[in-house]
Amino acid sequence: MSAGFHGSRGSDRGKRVFRGMKFIDQILNELSQLIQQGRFASLETDALEIKPVPADGGEWTERHKTINAFLNTRGGIMVLGVREEGTGPARRYVITGWKDHAEPKLKEVSKQFTDDNGVAQDLSDCFPPMQLRDLPGGRVAVVYIDELAADRKFVFYRNTAYKRILTGDHKITPAELEAQEEFKREASHARELQPVAGLTLADLDLDKLNQFIYQLNQPVPVESIKPDLEQARPFLERKYFLKNGAITVLGALVCAQHPGDCLGFRSHVHGYVDMPSQTSDADPASQVVRDKQDFVDNILQLMESGLGYLLRNIQVGVSAREGGTSQPQYPVALLRETVNNALAHRDYSIDRQVILSIEPGRHIAIQNPGAFRPQLLIEAADDAIPLYRILPEAKPRNPKLADVLRVYRKWEGRGIGMATLVNMCLQNQMDLPFYRIRSEEVGLHLCAGRLLDERMERLFVSFDRHIEDRLLGNAPTEEQKLLLSYLIKSEWANQELGYTILLTPDNNHFGALRSMESAGLIQKHAKSTATHPVYVADRVLMSRGYLTELRQMFGAGFDALDAIAKQVLGVVYRFNNYSKTQWVSAKQASFSLWYEGNGASGNIEQFDAFYRRVRYVFNKLQKNGYVRKQDGSRGYRLATDYLTSHLL
Repeated sequence: MSAGFHGSRGSDRGKRVFRGMKFIDQILNELSQLIQQGRFASLETDALEIKPVPADGGEWTERHKTINAFLNTRGGIMVLGVREEGTGPARRYVITGWKDHAEPKLKEVSKQFTDDNGVAQDLSDCFPPMQLRDLPGGRVAVVYIDELAADRKFVFYRNTAYKRILTGDHKITPAELEAQEEFKREASHARELQPVAGLTLADLDLDKLNQFIYQLNQPVPVESIKPDLEQARPFLERKYFLKNGAITVLGALVCAQHPGDCLGFRSHVHGYVDMPSQTSDADPASQVVRDKQDFVDNILQLMESGLGYLLRNIQVGVSAREGGTSQPQYPVALLRETVNNALAHRDYSIDRQVILSIEPGRHIAIQNPGAFRPQLLIEAADDAIPLYRILPEAKPRNPKLADVLRVYRKWEGRGIGMATLVNMCLQNQMDLPFYRIRSEEVGLHLCAGRLLDERMERLFVSFDRHIEDRLLGNAPTEEQKLLLSYLIKSEWANQELGYTILLTPDNNHFGALRSMESAGLIQKHAKSTATHPVYVADRVLMSRGYLTELRQMFGAGFDALDAIAKQVLGVVYRFNNYSKTQWVSAKQASFSLWYEGNGASGNIEQFDAFYRRVRYVFNKLQKNGYVRKQDGSRGYRLATDYLTSHLL
């Protein structure tokens, strides 16, 4: 009996999920222990299905649905030869074993699927060789199913396309099918597959090509090492490195001998540290802050060089929780995948470089040639609440390049994309990310710090009575404060024409959002739709200045005050009306204004000078009757009877 059920070529995409054998070894070890102990534990996931070998056609139908869902989602593994028995505490795994009669069925599984027109598809390249593995009491079959390339999705089983969600197989909606067809129409004109003028087979580097094949062969050999480029021609054509006899941009990116000569700025990454030096040229520190470097290479080397440049130039602290180990200002995984995604998603029809710009202590900006698809932008420039949001999308702009990068584990369909950027932000590992959109260029800003930072904590303290009233006397949870911070900071960024990532079912903590919407702490924007709800924070939390209210309270005298005095009165009004303390000290007001004025980047001496100024303003306002000291405290309240007491 053969261990495999198709030709030797295999697949070179989906191994990204199960590249090593550690994953399946771990699962089979756990399964062995559970079988021996007569116990059950939930092992199935969105990428793993454990079932007995089908005994009839109906059971095969269910297996085919699951395989179809794996193909259309992220790939998966099916273990055949184990079933669940019993319920409650008596539930357990029982080995039923592999059945030889099932092998012909598995050999035909790659031909069970069609396109949307009902045309049969041969997907044998998506099924690496099956394995037979020993477990206590029998053998099981391990069936590997690779994810389809983005431009090959979706495939159908009996006129229905399925997707994998958690441990279930669900029908793909008509809207999702239409969106995918639109993506495929765009992908058919992929810039990565355009020919490179003047480039021939002799301009490729055989060693670089064989390095790619070496990676392709992990862990199961699927392609032979090439002795020369001429014998590599069929493989180059199959991988789209060669198309219609011409070397493509993709082929040059991966294995051209001199990529800079043939690709121009498309093979460049430029790095800058964007901070003016305050010291002389002789000062070594001056040379660091003005570090500028240009990298010209193949795409894999560019990814490594770009990451290395960022790590050399960002601030590094010491983590007490990790035993004093160094801790970069940004998570290394975030930086790696951001650089990789920039090169994977950029528009290769534009002869312009990727730019990494670092402003130490503030942000990293990754400027990328290209543009967002219009369908991904939600814009309301003229609305009372200006809106600039981006729908996260995992589809690669360059699907064939994405397939190559998966082999090197340099790009993941569900890796650090927009949804995960949001999740890292909501985990308080970074501050709000945002985009700047220019002509033929998109700039992603990764901001240093934390989403729920001191500014936001102080803001919530000034509104704590209002927030708790809305939550029926309960203090906000950490999750609720993080979500409110995301929405408030998104609106601030939108006011400055910064595009932020929309909260979606993949990243938005739906339960917390629903509870806050019911409480009136958030609401849907006028541009919101059933498909894409757009949330904004409670308008009370977004109020600033209170100019109308203060004019009514103080009359013409208010307009005669200088700007800082008006700002101080605005902070006092906020605390008086929305905080549980209902008064505010000069120190509290100083911190509020300091952070609201983006002065937090200054040093302690600058804050002390600012605090003295605010304290002087309070003294002056108290002397002129605008505020009164709270008895027995250092806090102030507004003189709400000002007009009555100042009538002539």
